[in-house]
Amino acid sequence: MKKALITGISGQDGSYLAELLLSKGYQVWGLLRRHSVPENQTSRLEKIGILHRLKLVYGDMTDLPSLYRVLKEAQPTEIYNLAAQSHVRVSFDQPVFTTLTDAQGVLNLLEAAKEVCPYARIYQAGSSEMFGNEQDSDGFRRETTPMRPVSPYGCAKLYAHNLASTYRTSYDMFISNGILFNHESPRRGINFVTNKIVDGAVQIYKGKKYTLPLGNLDATRDWGHAKDYVRAMWMMLQHNKPDDFVCAMGESHSVRELCDIVFKRLGMNYENHVTVDPIYYRPTELHDLKGDCSKLKNTLGWKPEYNFESLIEEMIKARL
Repeated sequence: MKKALITGISGQDGSYLAELLLSKGYQVWGLLRRHSVPENQTSRLEKIGILHRLKLVYGDMTDLPSLYRVLKEAQPTEIYNLAAQSHVRVSFDQPVFTTLTDAQGVLNLLEAAKEVCPYARIYQAGSSEMFGNEQDSDGFRRETTPMRPVSPYGCAKLYAHNLASTYRTSYDMFISNGILFNHESPRRGINFVTNKIVDGAVQIYKGKKYTLPLGNLDATRDWGHAKDYVRAMWMMLQHNKPDDFVCAMGESHSVRELCDIVFKRLGMNYENHVTVDPIYYRPTELHDLKGDCSKLKNTLGWKPEYNFESLIEEMIKARL
């Protein structure tokens, strides 16, 4: 039986990935960071009814001894590192914590894996934020596009990305980097703009509020469904060699367009309810993101099941 360890199992991606791996017959271990309110740690896993099928253990990416302990106990054949402080705007407010978790934490995990289970195949969750405002002449980002991040989050993720590549070549470890563009779902936290818009619009539709404050409405992103993207993660570790892969939909949509679609679906005009609050702007803005996942499709045969419209429709239905 294959055994997988998922760090960040309590998050959006972790819950979808755990479901996928269980359906494929894996024994799934999950690393949990302790909260004072334990229900917050496992709420996503409880809602989808898989909590009893998981082996959950306490640990922290910034606590190297805990990673040694968990890896020795689990002896995983695959490791999916999804743990992170993943909110870009928050990374400007908490740059040290973001760096400790997203950069130093990855170094801790790689060092522990090198000593305890060097045979394990490792997936490192990278981000489109690593590119910053760099893009190729056709407007796309791909594996060969220069990376110049413009946020502490992007900087930390790029450090981790380069560490993973270095450990791969230096110690002959199977480590694949996923360079994932924005991916959403009904399980996304409402402090992220997609579900913030969906949740806010539904609250307005139900008469519970009237306005929805947002930041930069003209920023564009390449949005896909987390369920499709965790399948790409799994496929990367089934390949015959480790590599780096962009995972994206290949099209970008603005926050303004997202507002328009969601509010129209509910029979409303977003212009009557959405306000712009500078507090939600980043000190340095990343204006546009669009990814080319040709390598992922051609090499691994990945194909998304959702498009932008079906993603948004599922998110709205889950809130109604």
